[in-house]
Formats: sequence, C-alpha cells, structure tokens
Amino acid sequence: MRFRTGCAAVFAALLLGGAGPARAQDVTLTSREGNITLTGTLQGFDGEFYRIASAYGPLTVDAQGVICDGPACPDLIAPKAVIRLTGAADPGTRLLPGLLRAFAATRGLIWQDQTPEAGQAWAATLRDPSGDKTLAELSFAPTDPDSATAALADASAELALSLLEDPRFTARPVALDALVPVMAPDNPTPRVSTVMLAKALSGEITNWAQMGGPDMPLVLHGLAPETDMARALAARLGMDPAITVTHPDLASLDAAVARDPWALAITGRSETAAARPVPLTDSCGFPLLPTPIAVKAQDYPLALPLYLLTPPRRLPLLAREFLEFLATPAAESVVAGSGYIDRAVTRAPMTQDGLRLLNAIRGAGEDVTLADLKALAAVMDGADRLSLTFRFEEGTSTLDAASQENLAQLARLIAAGSYPAQALILAGFSDGTGDASANRALSLERAARVAQDLAALAPDLRPDQLPRVEGFGEALPMACDETAIGRRLNRRIELWVVPDFTPDPSP
Repeated sequence: MRFRTGCAAVFAALLLGGAGPARAQDVTLTSREGNITLTGTLQGFDGEFYRIASAYGPLTVDAQGVICDGPACPDLIAPKAVIRLTGAADPGTRLLPGLLRAFAATRGLIWQDQTPEAGQAWAATLRDPSGDKTLAELSFAPTDPDSATAALADASAELALSLLEDPRFTARPVALDALVPVMAPDNPTPRVSTVMLAKALSGEITNWAQMGGPDMPLVLHGLAPETDMARALAARLGMDPAITVTHPDLASLDAAVARDPWALAITGRSETAAARPVPLTDSCGFPLLPTPIAVKAQDYPLALPLYLLTPPRRLPLLAREFLEFLATPAAESVVAGSGYIDRAVTRAPMTQDGLRLLNAIRGAGEDVTLADLKALAAVMDGADRLSLTFRFEEGTSTLDAASQENLAQLARLIAAGSYPAQALILAGFSDGTGDASANRALSLERAARVAQDLAALAPDLRPDQLPRVEGFGEALPMACDETAIGRRLNRRIELWVVPDFTPDPSP
C-alpha cells in the first residue's frame, strides 16, 4: 500500500511537472503503520494538523497519525504559528494590538512589538513565558475590503477585520460602533434630522440653511469609496455619498472637518475627537443618541458592527483560541477602553431614560391615556433596563438573527444565576399604527412569544426563573411612526430587571 501510494504520488507529480530536487518546504508524511505516504509542500502546522499542497491538491493531516520527514518538518514541542491579519486600517491598528496583548497576558505569554502608527501595518511575536521560543508570528496589513477577502480566499491571510459581512466567510462580532454625523465645533447648526442628513449625503442639500443652519455652502467630507467605512455608509444609503473632499483615514477626516467651519461628514463614534458630533433626530424630532445601551439594543438606527471574518478552513490553534477569547470579559474591557462599544450586556436605571419618558408624556392622548402611563410607571419604578432587546423579522413571529443571539445569551445568564433576588420582565411595545387596544394585545402576545422561545431554548430553567411578560402597546415610543425604520424601532420587546421580593421557599 505504501509503495502504490508513493508511486501514484510520483506519477501525478510528473504529469503536473512537479518532479525535481527536494525544496526547502518539502515534507513526507508517513502513517505510523507505514502503509501510507504523502509528499508535498508544507503550508502550515498549528500544533495539531499539517496542511500540505500535494499532487492531489491541498490536504490537512492529523499530526498524531503520521511521522514527518523533511527539512520543513516543524518542532512538535513548540510549533510556531503564523497568523496574518488584514482589513480595515483604523480598527486594525487601534483595537487589534490591545486585544492580542490581553490574549497573550491571559496565556502567560510574552508579547513583543513596535507600537504601530494609526492606519499602518504592524508585526509582533508571541513568545513562551521564558522568552526562549517564538510561538507565533503575527502581522496586520491594512487594505480595502475586496483585497482583504481575496487574501482570505487564497490563504494569504488567516483573519480579516471588516465592517461588512461576506457570505463566503464566517463573521465573528468583535465590537460595535455607530455612524455619526460630525461638523466643526463652531458651526451653530443645532441639530440634523435623518431625512435632512440623507439629502445632504446624496447631494440634494448643498447649503446649511436648508438644515436650519447659517446660509453657507455645505462641504461634504468623507473617505475614499473603496474603504470599509465608505462601503458601510454606501450600503446604508443604497448609494455612494456625494463626497466633495476625500481623506485617507478617519483621523485625517476628523481633523479636516474640525478645521472647516462648513464641513459635514459621517464617521465612527469611536473616531470623534476634534470634530463635534451633530445632534441627530428622526423626522418627528425624536432624539437618536449613539449611547452604548442604545447601540447594543439596536435602538440607534446607524449601529455599525465590527467583524473578524474567518475562512472555511482550519486555522492555527492559537488563532482559534484568540477567537474564543473575544467573548471574555477581558476582551470586552479592551474594546471599551479603545473607544468602541463592547458586546457585554449593559444595565441602566430606567430613571436615567428621561428622554423616552418625555416622549411618552408628549404622546399621551386618546390612544395613550394617563392611566396607561401610570400603569407603565408602576412597572418601571425601581427597574433597570438591560441592553438585550428582541425584535421580529418583518411581518413574522420569528425573532431576527440578532435577537436569537440575545435570547441564547439571556438563557446563559439566567442559568448562571446572574440575577439573584431579582425578577426579569419582558416588556412588549408596538408602533402607533392601528387601534391602541389591539396594539397592547399584540405587544403582550409578542412578549409572551419571546418567553416561550426562551423556555424552549433552555428547558432546564425553572418556571420561577423565566421572565414575566407585560404589554404596553404604543405607550413608550422610541421614534417616529411616519417612517418604516421608526415603526421598526418602536416594535420591540425590552428586558427589565426589578427587585424580587418573593420569599425564598427553601428552608
């Protein structure tokens, strides 16, 4: 068997023109029984599996089942991983090094690098605790989204940092950001509505006076169209914005807008420095604030997830461990410290949410009565809101993808005993279209549906661990019902936590 396999490999190599003297990366993998032999060029070894380019194509072979012979055979005691990262320049230099340093610290490894400049390539090594052996070589090359995904596809990169998903690759959330409009600090324009902002970005509005500002020409700044941020913005608009002045990176964009008194730009919340964020409202004047809890709960319509894209092939062991590390509190702390929004569950007192309560009072009338508001206030009294929020696919009773992830996270938190001596409430809300009583019934029905999905997902939870449900209909609007996106924001199930004064039945 070994002879026939070897002959077949040689014959195939001859047909492909691959025969010749051994090259530096040539290896021969022989099964421990000695009956199978594979020869090829070593492409990688992650401590568990060899990856070789053979006459039969790329092969992945379990290291425990073979003996490696050849000049490229790695040190099995301390294999060196090569992890090449690429993608969005700004988070690649602002966020990734901190995450990797924290990951190294949790493993007791030594991180060695040169502090990268913003938007620039960088390289680093991970060494064992003694510093004697290099366990991994890491590098980051900033590039546009198309080049980054091409590098994943042709195996010239292991991970790609992106603001865009790609169906060919697995998108693993790393952090959250938000698209925000910015202008010069001395621009007196008080606020901008989403409708006006869209018109300015499309080139329909060219003067600040059209947005309630001074009678001065509006100069639209932005990034080059091939960058991640520009692509993400174009995807939201459904078109390329009518940029007048382009910049190479977000830091340059921020500085230029701060200097130009009549500039307007869209940037990431994490990158605002010298320029001033423009207060954003919807078409009815509801304020849209990119606070961490609003972004996590998808209450801010311009939330911007940041992903690490992974290819459909086996990554080095160290890279896989790093991906698992991203879900830990240590990683979330690094994300928040870098100016981005972490994915941890946020908790905020309902009493801090004065804007929403003010909107509820303003909306009171025939449909939402004073009695309705009193009933809402009675449940809200002493409650905190959690950032886990649930919404359904349009026109269905199926939770959308983000809400399904939130439900799984809620099940884990309850099972872990995260809310001792506290009770959870699923509070349902609707948009304001249609009959008010029907909306209250629908909001209660949808809150009950989330509770049912939770019970099905986590059948081991006791009945007293499951949230109770409430339905308030259109009593607490988040946005204007005159737009589709406003109605979607209003149709939601929030998660509240309140003190639980139920006596403990245990002796």
